[in-house]
Amino acid sequence: MLTEREERTGVAIASNESFSGWTKAFTDPRLCSAIADRLAFGGNVVETGTESYRLAQARARVTAQHLATG
Repeated sequence: MLTEREERTGVAIASNESFSGWTKAFTDPRLCSAIADRLAFGGNVVETGTESYRLAQARARVTAQHLATG
């Protein structure tokens, strides 16, 4: 299914894990390697950092709420 889609149009995939961390979800090392290879082949891998933007925003909201309530 992924192959058919990427042959027609671009595909974007986001993950909070680096490729090396994908073995947590794909426990078979060969399968994990094949998936990462298929996704990265002919594409662009963009690393934006390890901190999730949404997680940082949620923490900031909790802190702000905590400070506001004293």
